[in-house]
Amino acid sequence: MVVGAEIPPGELAGYEEYRQRVEGTNISAQTLLATDYLNHFNEIVMLLDMLPDMPDMIEECKLWQPKSYKDHFADSSFRDKQLAIEAYDRVPTLYRSPFEETIGQLNQLITEGVDRIDAEIAGGASTDQLQDSCRMLARAAQALMDCASSIIHGSNRAMGQQEIDGLLGR
Repeated sequence: MVVGAEIPPGELAGYEEYRQRVEGTNISAQTLLATDYLNHFNEIVMLLDMLPDMPDMIEECKLWQPKSYKDHFADSSFRDKQLAIEAYDRVPTLYRSPFEETIGQLNQLITEGVDRIDAEIAGGASTDQLQDSCRMLARAAQALMDCASSIIHGSNRAMGQQEIDGLLGR
């Protein structure tokens, strides 16, 4: 694909400027997005992996909250965080729409999943049931994170609800 070939003319000027500005950084010159944002989700997936062995970690999981792309970078130590924040306003709709859709799905999946697991723990779920629930949620979250990563690297395809439901065994 020729970079910019599918970018509407009204988005090209700011896009081209920021493509040049992000050269040599960990921000994609194609999409103007950075994978560092996914670290916010890696944190909760790691907690979910530990949860079956340490159910009291549910309190830590419940503290996790969705965080916007710009807020993540504003709070991060990412070297080019200000550039990442500024470039986000120039991310072409071609990438921004599926990215935001995927992040929305990921936020919903995690918040609803943590609530469900919290209820299972409160209801006295067995270790096996807890392991299955955590594994399924972590696997689905990882698949959505992989989708977000592919968008960051130039794909423009979000996952459909049927694909997500399939990961959750629905």
